[in-house]
Amino acid sequence: MQNPAASNYLSVRDDWLALRHEPVLEPALPIVDAHHHFYDRPGWRYLRDDYLADAGSGHAVQASVYMQALTRYHRDGPDALRPVGETAYVAAATAGDQDGADGPCLAQAIVGHADLRLGDAVHAVLQAHLQAGQGRLRGIRHLTTWDADATLANPLTAAPPGLLGDPRYRAGMAALAASGLSYDAWLFWPQLPELLAAARALPALTIVIDHCGGVLRSGAHADRPAEVFDGWRRHMRALAQLPNVHVKLGGMGMRINGFGFEQAALPPSSTQLAAAWRPWIETCIEAFGPARCMFESNFPVDKGSYAFATGWNAFKRLTAHHSAGERRLLFADTARRVYRLG
Repeated sequence: MQNPAASNYLSVRDDWLALRHEPVLEPALPIVDAHHHFYDRPGWRYLRDDYLADAGSGHAVQASVYMQALTRYHRDGPDALRPVGETAYVAAATAGDQDGADGPCLAQAIVGHADLRLGDAVHAVLQAHLQAGQGRLRGIRHLTTWDADATLANPLTAAPPGLLGDPRYRAGMAALAASGLSYDAWLFWPQLPELLAAARALPALTIVIDHCGGVLRSGAHADRPAEVFDGWRRHMRALAQLPNVHVKLGGMGMRINGFGFEQAALPPSSTQLAAAWRPWIETCIEAFGPARCMFESNFPVDKGSYAFATGWNAFKRLTAHHSAGERRLLFADTARRVYRLG
């Protein structure tokens, strides 16, 4: 499985990943994977069976939250409704997985995409998503990733600056709250103050920050690690003061994160991952508390840096000092509550 050459994702090298194998830690610990994708693009196909192969590597993955990824959009009809095709496809492809008899309740919650710049008019799109989701649509994600260093944003999803402050976009976010849906926020850490302002203005909206708040340690941000960490930590602590804001722990195997795991001769061990991630993960848990934090695989995106089993081993190492109740929240129960899983 290779990624499109034109994308800014890391290539998935199965032969490289196979160079490291480690036993699964605590294989009975229940897990809800709070964030994964399907891809069906030229040169990159990762669908239901591919995810199940990764999730079946030994950890007790009981359910998952599917996150929009530009997959199987409708090819005709109004532009605003084309993303509904992804929700319909995922709901149909995973319909047989909902009893959990032969594996995880795959895509037990679905987060789709809608153009929130439609403002109040987005209600019609949300209703179409709700119908297509067969009772499993739980939220919407409309990316706002922007940085002065244009090389950091995926050209497929790059956003204009200041989108979170756009009145039309804010009206679209308000429509989510009115429809009982959550908002997944994918942005870069310098944009976190914009999210803070939006979250304050929309206290009824459940907001989930993806990927630890958009850690950037590459490009224009590569040469100032202390400044990046201090700024990121300050903004995340401010967001943690708002009870409607939650955070996903993970998504730090991307090129933009700058950890460079993919550059080594061997894939990283879970011990190496835990050491690299500890300041970021621990800051999030300390600020938000386990009841507002949830672990995510971000597969297959993070598969360019490490294997599924290794990543979850690292999460388990990072939380070994937490109580059993706190770990239940971090690994499963926070995601179950926020995304209203059965």
